[in-house]
Amino acid sequence: MIKINLENNIQNSSLQVKDIAYYVTLSGKFGNDPIKIGEITQIGPDYIKIENVASTPSSNDFIMFSKNKSVNNSSLLGYYAEVKLTNDSDKKAELFALGSEVSESSK
Repeated sequence: MIKINLENNIQNSSLQVKDIAYYVTLSGKFGNDPIKIGEITQIGPDYIKIENVASTPSSNDFIMFSKNKSVNNSSLLGYYAEVKLTNDSDKKAELFALGSEVSESSK
């Protein structure tokens, strides 16, 4: 297991446990192909912990992640969806659009 400490707090709210961490070594304007670090097992405000480490980044490498496809499907499945929207504010609010991508799970 390794712990990667970051200079700043993590700003990407979509980062989750079980995502896969990668890094690239930047050289000039371009980086090399991403190299897999491993599966993220813990996330702190300014660090991530990774189990089963395949490769270890250096201090100046660019860290990125991809979503685990077994956990995050690309769309909703099923015949119907129910959505509840609430506004706890006492001020007027307008909804301009609401959209979704839905795939029928069986026929």
